[in-house]
Amino acid sequence: MEKVRLGIIGIGNMGSSHAKNIIEGKTPDIELTAVADRKEDRRNWAKETLPESVKIFNEGTELMDSGVCDAVIVAVPHYQHPELTIYGLQHGLHVLCEKPAGVYTKQVREMIEVSEKSDKVFAMMFNQRTNCVYRKMHELVHSGELGAIKRVNWIITDWYRTQIYYDSGAWRATWNGEGGGVLLNQCPHQLDLLTWICGVPTKVRAFCHEGKWHDIEVEDDVTAYMEFENGATGVFVTTTGDAPGTNRFEIDLEMGKLVCEDDKLILHRLAVNEREFCKTATDGFAKPECTVEEVETDGKNEQHVGVMNAFANKILGKGELVAPGREGINGLMLSNAMHLSSWTDQTVTLPVDEDKFLELLNARRATSRQKEDKNITFDI
Repeated sequence: MEKVRLGIIGIGNMGSSHAKNIIEGKTPDIELTAVADRKEDRRNWAKETLPESVKIFNEGTELMDSGVCDAVIVAVPHYQHPELTIYGLQHGLHVLCEKPAGVYTKQVREMIEVSEKSDKVFAMMFNQRTNCVYRKMHELVHSGELGAIKRVNWIITDWYRTQIYYDSGAWRATWNGEGGGVLLNQCPHQLDLLTWICGVPTKVRAFCHEGKWHDIEVEDDVTAYMEFENGATGVFVTTTGDAPGTNRFEIDLEMGKLVCEDDKLILHRLAVNEREFCKTATDGFAKPECTVEEVETDGKNEQHVGVMNAFANKILGKGELVAPGREGINGLMLSNAMHLSSWTDQTVTLPVDEDKFLELLNARRATSRQKEDKNITFDI
């Protein structure tokens, strides 16, 4: 195989962006050979925009059965991610799944089990892992040079969305169509990064406010408290209702503090281990010596193109994935825990009670509103 023949299932906002990246030559080892979408207007877009050689299908399963692809990107509404990923893997195709991996961990666990029985490549579209700042944070934390994590704080409120965004599609911001709000749509990347860099928390107490800032039935404002296995604590705050918003990620460790904000990584490095200093200092008001530096990175931030190129390289035996598919469950586990904690008004222990979560989710799906489909697609 010289090039990976790729099909894209779902050519809405994200799928069409992936298609454009490919036909613009940004993924040299990938050839776009097919797309699929249930909406006629999106198929018409494909006919008008994509090369004539690209086959167009109504259904993702038709595309996967056609024999014109070696691999697919799944970029459809969230509930269908595991279903189509499983179908692709079981029919001999490599699969790159858009975020989130699914809506609830029980279905994602099944997807992972299928992938482990397959010899095909399964990856997640966690493009924020390509960001040089987050890669450097991961490197510094996992190297151990800064000691154990003590506290994690992430305020990510620069997701501002207007009402027309939520009104653009019948599936958006509904329990039955999308399965959640800001946690399922905007924050899968941050929840993935948090668990990738800091590990999966063991306890969560969250408050998810549904329709606080918009006319929607799902959450658009979340504040969550977390506890980790080593005793570290954390807070995660997010919303689509703040303008201007903030994106500040802090990790306090024994040997200093990492602060990610405005595309920069600042390290407050302590001269000594804070835990040892606290126990041995003879002055009650003394503080350990600290220097502040901007951490140098390689400056690379390839985003979706980087994930697609790594996916192709893995298939062709030339490299490793940015995010293996099995890791898609971690951030979703945290998201499910936040929802479950808010719904039950209790602290939740991870792994979550998957049956209880699904029971409460299905109760919300049963009363989910039916919205008019305005078929609006935004440029990304």
